[in-house]
Order: sequence, then structure tokens, then C-alpha cells
Amino acid sequence: MGGFVDGIETYLGLIGWRKKCLYTLLLLLMLLIITNLALTLWIIKVMEFSTDGMGQLKIVPGGIQLSGQAIIMDMLRASTIRSRHGQPIAIESSRNFSISTRDPNGMLENHLFLGHDKLECLSSGFRINDTNGRNLFSVNRNEVTIGAHALRIDGEGGAIFRESIQTPHVRAEPGRELRLESPTRQLELTAAKDINLQSRAGGIELLALEDVKLRALEGSLRLESSKILMPNLRTAQPPIMGSAQSRDHLHRVFQLCACSNGKLFLAAPHSICAGDDSTVCR
Repeated sequence: MGGFVDGIETYLGLIGWRKKCLYTLLLLLMLLIITNLALTLWIIKVMEFSTDGMGQLKIVPGGIQLSGQAIIMDMLRASTIRSRHGQPIAIESSRNFSISTRDPNGMLENHLFLGHDKLECLSSGFRINDTNGRNLFSVNRNEVTIGAHALRIDGEGGAIFRESIQTPHVRAEPGRELRLESPTRQLELTAAKDINLQSRAGGIELLALEDVKLRALEGSLRLESSKILMPNLRTAQPPIMGSAQSRDHLHRVFQLCACSNGKLFLAAPHSICAGDDSTVCR
């Protein structure tokens, strides 16, 4: 490089070690540029960048489209997640999976947590409908509603209700017994019209430690059967002793009597239908 200083022509040049340092610096810059360009091209090739997106992740009108599997390292926020038409969608987590919704103020409104051996749902109400929109199961703080045709409980212990239940029909599976039991409290059946206890292939047994009361306030109490058995009634007076045939006959036939308090007892067929208050009528 040449120039004039105070009318004297001078020349400037890089010689010696300065020139070598400059060329070395330029060479290093060129190598760095080439390396960056090569790495950029390699990343573009590996990540499969294109004008439509990145690899299996494509940008489509209204969102993004992913073909294959994706690993979410942190939180995912989306308004809609759906699969292709006719293709399933699977969501997997190594520890737990949570879904949350918030109100316009940002407060937590609903939360679904799927963790180790448990599924937790935080919501003011829970509802399951069928494909026609009919309610199958719904629960809130006040009540639990089951809209299916029948509620089936397969556990050996049956169902335990701490409060009263309301249902129009209670039945057991064919060939199995139905048992209604209250171990420490009373069992009460009430209805606005009729109560029908029916056993089509077996018997009906009422068992209580103390009293079993059948009471009709306005109607009558009817026992319609060809056989009515009361084997443990007390006998007021012993049968009159006679011949062996008479004794056998008397042992088979008795009078059915009633006390003033309504208690039934037996009496000999040819005796007076009366009993001692201290024995049979107390």
C-alpha cells in the first residue's frame, strides 16, 4: 500500500510474522465458516427440515401434524389433540399423567391424575353417557345416579349402604339367593303403593333375633297358601289320654287359639280354648 506523507511517497506492507498471523487468522475463520455450514447442513438433514415442517412434524393449516411418536420433555399446552382418521392415539408416561383445566381467572377447575395404582379426579361432577347421549353414571356432592338397565355387584361381600337407598327393583342372579341384612340396626322396606317379595324357584326366609312385625294400617294381612305351618306354638293343655289311636290322632290335630294380646297358641281338640296368662299368653 502506497501514499504521500508531507509530500514524500511512502509504502506500507505486512511482512514477516504479521503477515503470517493475518493469513493464519483468515484460514481459521474460513475453517470455522465451513465447519458451521457443514454442521448446519448435517442438522437440516438429520432433523429433516423442509418447507412443510421438521421431519414427521409438519405445519398444517390450524396447527401441526405429527406422524409417529413424540417425547414431551416438559409441559404441553394444546386446545385440541386428535389422531388421524381411522388411526388410534396413545399417550404414555413413565411416572404419572395429569390433565388440568382452568377457569378464565387461571384457577384450577378440573384435574385428572393417573399415577401409580390409582386414578384421581378433581371435579365438582362426574358423568358418563352412552353413544346416544343417555346418562349411564353421574356423581356429584349430593347424589350418585346410575342410568343403566341394571346395577350388578359381583363381590362376595355384596353391597354395603350406610344410608337408605331408593330403587324400584332388587333381584339376584338366576340360581343365586338374595339376602337383605342389617347386622346391628333395623331393616325397613317402604313404598308408596305395593311391596312385592317373590321367589320363583325357592323360598323366602325372614330371620330376626327379636320380633318380626307384619302390619297393615288400613288393609288386611292375607296368607294365601295351601299349607301354613307354625310348628313351635305353645300348647295350653296336654291332650287327654285315651287309646293309642286316640292319642295319635290328638297329637296330630289341635285347636288354634288366640290370647287377648294377639298371641296364638294350641289347645287340645276336645278341651276349652283357654290358656293360662302366666304360660302361653304372657
